[in-house]
Amino acid sequence: MPSSPATKKLFLGFGLLLVILALVGLVGGGIGSAVLGRSPILTQPEIHLPPQPIFPASSRNKHLGLTPSSGQEQVQGGEAPEHTSGGAGDSAAGVGDETEEPHSTPLEVTEFAITNTMLSAWLATIVLILLFGLGARKRSMVPGRLQTVVEVLFEGVLSFASGVLGPAMARKVFPVVATIFFFVLFNAWLGLLPFYQFLGFVDSHGEIRAHLLRPAGTDLNMPLALALVSFVFVEYLGFRAHGFGYLKKFFAFGSIFKKGPMQGLIDVFVGMLELLSECVRIVAFSFRLFGNMTAGEILVVMVTFLFPLVFLNAVYALELLVGLIQGVIFAGLTLVFISVATSHQEH
Repeated sequence: MPSSPATKKLFLGFGLLLVILALVGLVGGGIGSAVLGRSPILTQPEIHLPPQPIFPASSRNKHLGLTPSSGQEQVQGGEAPEHTSGGAGDSAAGVGDETEEPHSTPLEVTEFAITNTMLSAWLATIVLILLFGLGARKRSMVPGRLQTVVEVLFEGVLSFASGVLGPAMARKVFPVVATIFFFVLFNAWLGLLPFYQFLGFVDSHGEIRAHLLRPAGTDLNMPLALALVSFVFVEYLGFRAHGFGYLKKFFAFGSIFKKGPMQGLIDVFVGMLELLSECVRIVAFSFRLFGNMTAGEILVVMVTFLFPLVFLNAVYALELLVGLIQGVIFAGLTLVFISVATSHQEH
């Protein structure tokens, strides 16, 4: 082909560029800079496990141990004026001098503030609504690109649910299960966007003290909320399928009179174990998602500091896979528990 030499040159140039970037990242990263006695390309990151309050500014300054700088007094009836800047040393949100060593304290019980994980969850929600809303807005027999993507996603989740519950039941539970799957998936994938790492609020020294956005899965509240939704949904379907007879699965006291004291006590003990395992699902669901998402966030941050540029792509590919797996596990286990709850038979 005539274009074959040009294509080879293009791939060769692209490969050479990747090698150069990899060497720059290796030398300018945290490890390479320590060996060579130089300053790294990026400053050493700080890992904040609790979600950080972002708005209002008073809560952000209070819980991060910061106060507005002297040149940014409070405006009567409102907060200190905020400004953004792309420079590393400029303030991104009006946070200034420290009154003490910066730290992060949890919100009080009666205190409300918008955290960076809440903003991330809202962003994922908006993206989901726009994606599926625009994809289904102009439906046609010959679908366009966006409609095709939406249909493929829907068909994939529906086929997965049908394989566990059957077509009829799968269609009934599809809205809740699909919402859980896509919410977990998009929260994990959106958290890999670059501005999650560098967009935030800085102090007077130009150091980020609170990121504007942080993946919602790294906040235990979000996995716990999804786990409670899954738990309540499963129990609701169990009661709907069996009525109050569903409780016999957990409280089998009638077996003492039907099967005798020994066998009856065994059934009661098994029922208590079933009740315990039902409640433990909430904890297992919550910490499985929270642990994986938090570990992935820490891994991305540390590899970005140690080996920036090309080497980071391998971690991003891994995190894309982890996000997909976590969505499948959360939705898949919900389907399995629904199947068990609705098909339970008293023996």
